Amino acid sequence: MKRIKLTIAYDGTNYVGWQIQKNGIAIEQVINEHLSKLLGEDIKVTGCSRTDSGVHAKGNVAAFETNTRIAPEKISYALNQSLPEDIKIVKSEEVDSSFHPRYADCIKTYEYSILNCRYNLPTVRLYTDYVYYMLDVEKMRQGAECLVGEHDFVAFSSAGGHQKSTIRTIHSIDITQELLNPDADPEEDAAPGFRPSIIRIRISGNGFLYNMVRIIAGTLEKVGMGIFPPEHVKEILESRDRALSAPKASARGLTLVSIDYLN
Repeated sequence: MKRIKLTIAYDGTNYVGWQIQKNGIAIEQVINEHLSKLLGEDIKVTGCSRTDSGVHAKGNVAAFETNTRIAPEKISYALNQSLPEDIKIVKSEEVDSSFHPRYADCIKTYEYSILNCRYNLPTVRLYTDYVYYMLDVEKMRQGAECLVGEHDFVAFSSAGGHQKSTIRTIHSIDITQELLNPDADPEEDAAPGFRPSIIRIRISGNGFLYNMVRIIAGTLEKVGMGIFPPEHVKEILESRDRALSAPKASARGLTLVSIDYLN
């Protein structure tokens, strides 16, 4: 019996999330069905991150056991022949039988993307949250600074999570801005100073609470709009009161970038 680790990329638009549910098709369900058919076994993968409906991934991780004679590194190629275009296996490899994707120590990296423009762009609408108020990226960075480190993030989590502890460590938060038309003269715009852009909030940590990244993103959007001052983020964190933070931002702006195991 071999234990196989899969690194998986998917567009979550048409799915109810990673985990199998009764109200629609899940990523996990599709992979189970195609693996079972390919290997001639009843396969049930165990995933690391249970992404929500509409959330995307470049590097989610799952594992399963099999008796197949197919070389581990070839499983990805064979599986990708039958998987739909919006789900692909980036890598397949054999790992130690003790490896568990959910409980092994790792660093998870998420990226939240915001289209900051006066009109929504059809080509990025499925992968960005749309904010038409001009966002102050520098204030967003100032607000995010206090979140780095080990803290109780209960004020940035939704009810319904099953974690025993709400203590998490964020290793880094980087906020970047990509101008959509860097050569344009901002003074010629109908709203002077408003530079249409995609703003990306990249967060790495040892784990995240239910909806934590989306609530942080929603809160930083409020900071960028000037609704919250940057120092209010620290007040929210220290209050441990979910009512003080912003509503969670849209699922479509969130992508699980990578899961890096520490051993």
